[in-house]
This record gives sequence, structure tokens and C-alpha cells, in this order.
Amino acid sequence: MNRKPTSPGEILIEEYLKPLNMTQKELADYIDCDYKVINRIVNERAAITPEMALKFAAAFDTTPDFWLNAQMAIDLWALRKEKPKIRSLIRFRKKRHIHSRT
Repeated sequence: MNRKPTSPGEILIEEYLKPLNMTQKELADYIDCDYKVINRIVNERAAITPEMALKFAAAFDTTPDFWLNAQMAIDLWALRKEKPKIRSLIRFRKKRHIHSRT
């Protein structure tokens, strides 16, 4: 995937807070957390934790998996952009095995 996935913070704002005409502060009060936590998630400076996934799931009639999967998609996308320098061990071993038999 070349396109950056939609962040949990963007989902939170666009799909839940705006339609409910709710502020970040109101959400924080409702789910009993610090406003800063919500703001950091919205601004992609903090990740969705399992605890927040449970709270969001309860508040918005979703599942914790929905929020955690959105976070994982962002995390994996960011890591793939770093292009790790690890080659496939499977292909390396198979190639080496084929050459050693000749």
C-alpha cells in the first residue's frame, strides 16, 4: 500500500466527533481520560492503546479491534517507509542450498 492509511485520529474526528457535534474535551470527559490524550491521538502524536480502544469501542458502538487495526495499519505503513535492510532468509537459504548442491 503506497497511500497512507487513515489514522485513528482522523477517523475519530471525521466519523464520530464531527457527526456528534462533540469536542475533544467533551469526549475526554465522557470516557474519563485527559483531554491531552485525545488531542495527541487526533494529531497523530500518540497511538491508540488497548485501553483507549476499549473506551472508544464502548463510546462509539465499535469494537476495540477496529481501533487497534487502524493503529496497526498506520504503524506498519510508517515502518515500511523506512525500508528495513533485512533480506528474506528463506530465499537466501534456498538459493545457498541450491548452489551448494552443484
